[in-house]
Amino acid sequence: MKIQNGFTLIELMIAVAIIGILAGIAYPSYQDHVFKSRRADAKAALSGLANAMERYFTEENDYETARGTNGVPLSTVFVSTSPVDGGTVAYNLRINAASASTYMLHAIPTGPQANDKCGTLTLAHTGAKGISNAHSGVDIEDCW
Repeated sequence: MKIQNGFTLIELMIAVAIIGILAGIAYPSYQDHVFKSRRADAKAALSGLANAMERYFTEENDYETARGTNGVPLSTVFVSTSPVDGGTVAYNLRINAASASTYMLHAIPTGPQANDKCGTLTLAHTGAKGISNAHSGVDIEDCW
């Protein structure tokens, strides 16, 4: 009688099927986690831009002049992308509307982050948070 060591084809196919099922469950969860972490970074960047706008206002007594071409913040005010420390850009930061006494900041998703369910994150001079271009059924509480 000959003893063979190793795995049968059936055992290998079962192992591959189990790995496939686990990967099918884990990958969407991983993607959701990546979207949430990039969104959290954008929210922090929006808060940082809001703080920079307040500092700018104390120096210039005006929000409007902090806005450069196409709403891009002046480089002396704040960076225009998130993450703020470099890396792959996930959000573009814009001063969407600014006057002498008010502003509205937007974090616009770009690249793979453009598929995020929350769309554009907004922050007003009053601290009011919002979203625009979000998927249907998504609330502000889901994103902020």
